[in-house]
Amino acid sequence: MRLSSIASVLFLCLLFVSGRATAAEPLRALLVTGGCCHDYENQIKILQAGLGKHLDIDWTVEQYDEKRDRKANVYTKPKWAESFDVIIHNECFGGVTDGEFVESIVAEHVRSGVPAVVIHCSMHSYRNAPTADAWRGLIGVTSKRHEKAKRSLKVVAREAEHPILEGFPSPWSTPNGELYIIERSWPNTQVLASAYSDEEKADQPVVWTNQYKGVRVFGTTLGHHNETMQDDVWLNLTAKGIQWATTADAQ
Repeated sequence: MRLSSIASVLFLCLLFVSGRATAAEPLRALLVTGGCCHDYENQIKILQAGLGKHLDIDWTVEQYDEKRDRKANVYTKPKWAESFDVIIHNECFGGVTDGEFVESIVAEHVRSGVPAVVIHCSMHSYRNAPTADAWRGLIGVTSKRHEKAKRSLKVVAREAEHPILEGFPSPWSTPNGELYIIERSWPNTQVLASAYSDEEKADQPVVWTNQYKGVRVFGTTLGHHNETMQDDVWLNLTAKGIQWATTADAQ
């Protein structure tokens, strides 16, 4: 046997023994979910099963009801983000008024550098806190309301070459939808896709990225209805958003 072949065999044997011949480690994801107005119980299952078709994810789920107890909350634990690769926020807690609590969530993202993925009502969470802009700076947009009508949304790519939109069928009509009105996109926000508001007579961002004090953030306001979240287009988009957020050298 040639020397190079022997070396290759020995290298593979070492990998096998060390356990490093397997695929990359799964992403460690913390899903924070719950609150009002959405079917979070089933959306947990949708996210885990649907995103599991695209990514290898080791899930930790923290679910809360509408009467969130600050004392029994993952956000109050020391360095709560540190052991995860990504925090997925699919939560709806607009009634929280504790400004210090809201600031502490943002501060831990910044301290740890752990990226965030923010879905739908996360954009309306903490809007009644005096420090709401700390949260908005992190997620990348300001929104306080949505259209009254529930309807299919025609989503149009604005940055079609961005890796998150790879394979995105622009325009895409969502199965159903609740369009959030975006009052402001923050300085480092890059809008990737939008949908037209019949009520506002203007395009509204629905997919974006943000970079906030070293934290990479992927956001989408799409996902009010389970049928939208179950759609392969939504799942592929969100999976690519997670990949972008957790890849330091991504575009």
